Amino acid sequence: MFIPSFILFVILIIILLIIVTSCIKIVPQEHAYVLERLGTYMDTWPAGLHFKVPFIDRVSRRVNLKEQVVDFPPQPVITKDNVTMQIDSIVFFRITDAKLYTYGVENPIMAIENLTATTLRNIIGDMELDETLTSRETINTRMRAALDVATDPWGIKVTRVELKNITPPTAIREAMEKQMKAERERRESILKAEGEKKSAVLIAEGKKESMILQAEANKQATILAAEAQKEKAIKEAEGRAEAIRMEQEANADAIRMIREAGADDAVLTIKSLEAFEKAANGSATKIIIPSEIQGIAGLAASLKGIADGSAAVEKQPKSAPANGSGNPAPGQGKLKVGNPTTLA
Repeated sequence: MFIPSFILFVILIIILLIIVTSCIKIVPQEHAYVLERLGTYMDTWPAGLHFKVPFIDRVSRRVNLKEQVVDFPPQPVITKDNVTMQIDSIVFFRITDAKLYTYGVENPIMAIENLTATTLRNIIGDMELDETLTSRETINTRMRAALDVATDPWGIKVTRVELKNITPPTAIREAMEKQMKAERERRESILKAEGEKKSAVLIAEGKKESMILQAEANKQATILAAEAQKEKAIKEAEGRAEAIRMEQEANADAIRMIREAGADDAVLTIKSLEAFEKAANGSATKIIIPSEIQGIAGLAASLKGIADGSAAVEKQPKSAPANGSGNPAPGQGKLKVGNPTTLA
């Protein structure tokens, strides 16, 4: 009898330990447990260690409080200009109230999906195709605001909504591709024309700059040539002036030396004759002789005639005179002295 009683006691202890262990609950971080007592909401356990009454209390739902992401399948929507498209969206949400999330709606995820589809149809129905394709941010903002208001009684906070893909019909895509191709060709033509225009402008500006530089170079060369000619003329004039000055100084020095040597009238007469000889050797056909040297010129002609007559007498043989008398022949032994005033 002792052994069965001991075994029964051990069994009872084990059962009690199991019951006590089942009443101890540890709630993880970012989670919440909804507790019911006899089928009625009792409490919401946050993260930590908790105890419940056995056979009376039970954990109705374990709620994840982390931010969650739900990717919904594509939904058919119709735009304002009657174009049917397929749009799939992504919803980011988190549970803020575990009690409302447990008792607010039967299937929260399905409710959010249906609500997202209807809200998307309402928003896209007020927009045309081109506006739909270019207004993703506007659509996202309007959807998030609408979903946030609708899911607030369910204890759900919608943090973000994104349109994943917008798929127009095949015919619309082909038309859009043709439009984009035409637009790209138009831009290419514009860019090509602008490039040719800029090239022509640059070439014209280059020619203009070249002509300006050439004109500047010619101008500078002309200026330098004129300055060189000017310098040459100045140097030549200075040289001639220097030569004249030196000649005048030489003449002045000669006159001074003659004066200092005490030259008489005979020397001055000889100098006058030398000057007259130089004047006679020129290309002029007429020479005007000053009156003061006319006497000197006549004297020089007489002396020359005497010298020529003496030379002729010496060359003739000594014989009797041709006329039989002792007088010389006519024209001999007479000196003709002329006094010309003008030599031609």
